[in-house]
Amino acid sequence: MELDGKHVLVAGAGVTGKSVVPVLRELGARVTVTDGNADRLAELNDLDAELAPGLAAPPEDTALVVTSPGWRPTSPLLVAAAEAGIEVIGDVELAWRIGRLREHSPAWLVITGTNGKTTTVGMLESILRAAGADAVACGNVGYPVLDAVRGGHQVLAVELSSFQLHWSSTIAPDASVVLNLAEDHLDWHGSMEEYAAAKGRVHQRSRAVVHNVDDPWSTRIAEEHAPAGARRIGFVLDTPRAGELGLVEDLLVDRAFGADPDTSAEELAEIADVRPAGPHNLANALAAAALARAHGVPPAAVRKGLRAYEPAPHRAVEVAEVGGVRYVNDSKATNPHAALGSLLAHESVVWIAGGQLKGASVDELVAAVGGRLRAAVLLGADSPVIEAALARHAPDVPVNRLLPGDDEPMTAAVSAASALARPGDVVLLAPAAASLDMFSGYGARGDAFEAAVRALAEGAAGAADDGR
Repeated sequence: MELDGKHVLVAGAGVTGKSVVPVLRELGARVTVTDGNADRLAELNDLDAELAPGLAAPPEDTALVVTSPGWRPTSPLLVAAAEAGIEVIGDVELAWRIGRLREHSPAWLVITGTNGKTTTVGMLESILRAAGADAVACGNVGYPVLDAVRGGHQVLAVELSSFQLHWSSTIAPDASVVLNLAEDHLDWHGSMEEYAAAKGRVHQRSRAVVHNVDDPWSTRIAEEHAPAGARRIGFVLDTPRAGELGLVEDLLVDRAFGADPDTSAEELAEIADVRPAGPHNLANALAAAALARAHGVPPAAVRKGLRAYEPAPHRAVEVAEVGGVRYVNDSKATNPHAALGSLLAHESVVWIAGGQLKGASVDELVAAVGGRLRAAVLLGADSPVIEAALARHAPDVPVNRLLPGDDEPMTAAVSAASALARPGDVVLLAPAAASLDMFSGYGARGDAFEAAVRALAEGAAGAADDGR
């Protein structure tokens, strides 16, 4: 990390570039930033770096390349850097190396997986703070790890994507978990094996490796990537064995960190303490508890932290109840695996789904939840794919597929779902797909759903007033 006077190329002028450049300049590096988007590059005019649009190869004297995580390894610039023998790292790896230079390095508790990362990292942050730690959630959750390291925090609850892990080589967490793995980002990684290998990097130097006993990929990754001597801790949505956390009746319990895990379990919390509800969020809570316990957090802080945790927007948020029907926004369920967890949390569902599946199959999802579906309302580019899966695996489920061209598709979807729902049902937005075919992001999609539900509720209230 001796960068004084060295030339560092930053690939990407987005959030990562804005975070990285000031740190590199503080370390004395000469910095060049490149990006294909000239307008985005111009936003870095005040950061004391040379701006070079669209570079296809590093300048000749480049000593290091720091890339934004979204840049693929096949990008011409990064291929050229590798061929020239120039090390390419991401901002997370840079943050790790800088943190090691400090007298009091922060503890890293790292979370990755296909689904549940942000919920788990939020739960973990809340538990750590309940224990009195100076802790902060950072990484892919929105607050750059580099900024968290520079902030001098005691403990980092770090959410990392497979992209960020791909560009990380030496991070050594105090504890790490791969929550689960399902088809996602295969267009970037090329195969499930490569996707799993990127996730496995989180464990390679970890002191404590946490895995999901109920998820074969999570268990396999732990087995293949845990270093010799690392402690292994499992979590399971069932009675735990020694060395695991799990469920006993209505309790979350710990048989890994107690005084005598072979013969007894420590109570951590009640199932009712976990929000949002549902099996997938119980798994997230157990994962967060395992990481916190590996860091030495007492059981009482686990309960206190889970009770204090406020779910992030667009993650299984109940918007309203109208006519005995609950409306739940889980727009963040952007792939079939996430939608499965969301659907399994409810007994009778009118499902609003659709968008961009990115090549993922929905057959297993539909087969697993067909018995819970009152009806389905489909919208977006790949709605015909979901409709076909419903016809194969749940042919008795009524389907309303909205046609393209509606000016307010979510309003139409909520209206159609309302007509199909009965008292006691849940109208659930769990799209199983990305949103960019119709919205600027999953947040905008969730906002549109919530606005449509509020309008529906106001209309129902107005009709009730008129009838008095």
